[in-house]
Amino acid sequence: MNFEVKNEEKHAMVQSHVEKLDSMNAPDLKSELVMLNKNGVRNIVLNLEKTRYCDSSGLSAILVGNRLCKNASGTFVVTGLQSTVQKMISISQLDSVLNITPTQSEAVDLIMMEEVERELGDE
Repeated sequence: MNFEVKNEEKHAMVQSHVEKLDSMNAPDLKSELVMLNKNGVRNIVLNLEKTRYCDSSGLSAILVGNRLCKNASGTFVVTGLQSTVQKMISISQLDSVLNITPTQSEAVDLIMMEEVERELGDE
């Protein structure tokens, strides 16, 4: 299994088990993200700590997740970036578009904080 999904109370955790996020497995990630979205998940944490390489199709899959969460008034967070993947994201200037945290717990904290803000905004 390339991607492991755990559904939590307010978010889904997607753990990548691939070393290279490229055209061979990016479609799998994309379909996981679309399925989560279709099932009503609006907050997703994508943990890439085991991924050492990411090409344009991998970045495209990440952007799909970001867009799906935004459209559902949710939050998409990428965490655990290796330096090579971080560099790719910076070069393509996606670090200004994506929510990126160093650790999984910080990603969850970010989602919880934004959920509270959304709930307060609804009142």
